Amino acid sequence: MVKAMKMRKRTTIITAFLLVGAAIPAVSADSQNKPARPNIVLVMADDLGGRDLPAYGNRFNETPNIDRLAVQGTVFHNAYAAPVCSATRASIQSGQYPARVGIFDFIPGHWRPFEKVIAPKHRTQHLPEDIVTLGDVMQSAGYKTGYFGKWHLNNGRENLPNTRGYEFAHMYAGGGFYAPKFVPPYDAGGDKRLSNQLTEMSIDFMKENKDQPFFLFLSHYDVHVQLDADKDLIDKYLDKKKTPDYPGNAVYAAMIEHVDNSVGDMMQATDELGLTDNTIFIFYSDNGGVDNRFDNVPLLTGKGKAAYPEGHPLTYIATSNTPLRAGKGTLYEGGIRVPLIVRWPGKVASGATSEAIVSSVDFYPTFLDLVQGKAPEKQVLDGFSMLPALTKNKFDTERELFTHYPVFHHEQPMSALRKGDWKIVQNLVSGEFELFNLKYDVNEMTDLKFSYAEKTAEMKKALAKWQSDTNAQNPVPNPDFDPSKRYEWGTHPDRK
Repeated sequence: MVKAMKMRKRTTIITAFLLVGAAIPAVSADSQNKPARPNIVLVMADDLGGRDLPAYGNRFNETPNIDRLAVQGTVFHNAYAAPVCSATRASIQSGQYPARVGIFDFIPGHWRPFEKVIAPKHRTQHLPEDIVTLGDVMQSAGYKTGYFGKWHLNNGRENLPNTRGYEFAHMYAGGGFYAPKFVPPYDAGGDKRLSNQLTEMSIDFMKENKDQPFFLFLSHYDVHVQLDADKDLIDKYLDKKKTPDYPGNAVYAAMIEHVDNSVGDMMQATDELGLTDNTIFIFYSDNGGVDNRFDNVPLLTGKGKAAYPEGHPLTYIATSNTPLRAGKGTLYEGGIRVPLIVRWPGKVASGATSEAIVSSVDFYPTFLDLVQGKAPEKQVLDGFSMLPALTKNKFDTERELFTHYPVFHHEQPMSALRKGDWKIVQNLVSGEFELFNLKYDVNEMTDLKFSYAEKTAEMKKALAKWQSDTNAQNPVPNPDFDPSKRYEWGTHPDRK
């Protein structure tokens, strides 16, 4: 049984905002003679690549339930996230770009003490106290709110989901896929995998709140490294014939199937509870796929270790985002373009695709639009409501979308802007720029900055203005730069 926990008060402004919102009753069909407001279920995978799913063309992995979700809903082909987990999660909860909220890397962050430049630190190593979260505004609109799984916005008692707008919450607090721990503790009633426990929590939440509008955020830890899965699923993919141009890591594929099973169980639960027609079901990922670890150590653990002999290439390669370039921890398309599938019967087209450019910063204004909620007065929202794209396939083809990652990971610190078909990437160490046309070069292999000098100048100006407007932090010269040790990883100064 999911246990409710009271949300702590943070600031006078936020408390007043919630008290006003708490007075707003949930709208029902009986009381207003209008259709009940929709439930919202957001299922987010961790590190799932933009081309890992059959709905996006993958022919090795098997996801029959996500495939069914795609047939019943709309598949977005230009959905974006930040390049790492904490940054995306902060943007969803705040409605702000990671650069603005001040959390642009995972918490606490990467650190190279001897590099040419010193990467900036987060402004706070937790979601800032003055942020009115997505959970807050959904509660204020009369919704029951639940959060289950990975949070990664600081594990301190005052920063847990149940203190930041989620009335029902169990945060994953480590232990891996087969011995997970939660805060507050959760009794699974047996030996159950993490993905199964999170699904069970989520279904319990829906059962307990089926008679009123609810917002449920199920945040999986799959398919994050270290890779581990049930042996029978691993064996299934070890025996499966590989497909061209994809690694076919059996442990990774098994983990994807664990996520797919969760989606199937959630879909079945909404059917059995009679909630499907009035529930928006969203599947998303927090960043692009991991091709290999940034520190180049083997990826496998637990049952996964037996899948391949020591030294085998697939002990180092999780996935490939091809034809997208690179992966997690970069601002190339493989690091930030992610799967997004949305089902809302009768409202969102079924079996459809959308080319709308959308982002993690858009969930906040979209949900406000859906529930007719009130935006916080003193909190900038960087995103746009996705409702026109969802219900009418109407969107701005020239939308500007920014990403900023001023730290070392798989690449050097970078900042980027996509506008329509064009994308500019700035190297924050050298100051150099690259210009790509994604319509004709989704691989980002051909730099067009000299061929399109005017477009380059236009994009550079827009990116610089955005960096200034958001107070985006950039690296600074390192007085301790040592070329012989520059690639060594150190311990972040804020890691406790």
